[in-house]
Amino acid sequence: MEPAERSPARVTRRRAHTRARLLDAAFAVFAAKGFGRVTIEEVCEAAGFSRGAFYSNFATLDELFFALYRERADLIAGQVADALAQDGPDLDVPASVDRVTEVLLLDVDWLLVKTDFLVHAARDPAVARTLLDHRARLRAAIADRLARARGHTALPAVLGDADAAARAVVAAYDGVTTQLLLDRDVEAARAWLARLLTALLTDGSRIPA
Repeated sequence: MEPAERSPARVTRRRAHTRARLLDAAFAVFAAKGFGRVTIEEVCEAAGFSRGAFYSNFATLDELFFALYRERADLIAGQVADALAQDGPDLDVPASVDRVTEVLLLDVDWLLVKTDFLVHAARDPAVARTLLDHRARLRAAIADRLARARGHTALPAVLGDADAAARAVVAAYDGVTTQLLLDRDVEAARAWLARLLTALLTDGSRIPA
């Protein structure tokens, strides 16, 4: 009797599982060694797969790196949006800041990978567009929440509107995480980010309607 052929659904699930394991392994290897020092063989070894499994999912190491970045960046943006959506029309700034800093500073390994991607993007305009798209989505999630709070909660008029306020929030995050990468003090970074964001969002003025 001929062996039963694998169903397309089973093949798809298996391929998705392989891809997920490769991405998880790559994340660990990139965080430990840096993108420019990692080989396909090292990713395959960490995932427990052959090069054939790698090439059935990714054409190059660059493609895997971009896929990993997009996956993690979209996850973070979604978590920030969820953290900001937990209040009603009124924005509870201290509670929202606590939730956002918990999400943004939870994983130093992610910051290492993100910094590698930033350096890579600075030298390649096509890669830079991917990074800019992510940052725009993150800012949009924050700006949308600030805009929805107008008229209900006192908010700062940072550079004049909600989008500019969101840019200030992301800039504060960038500065604090640079220090975090050097001293690895997550609690100190979280405390400083909370102070900066609270100061930005509670200076007593309002974003214009």
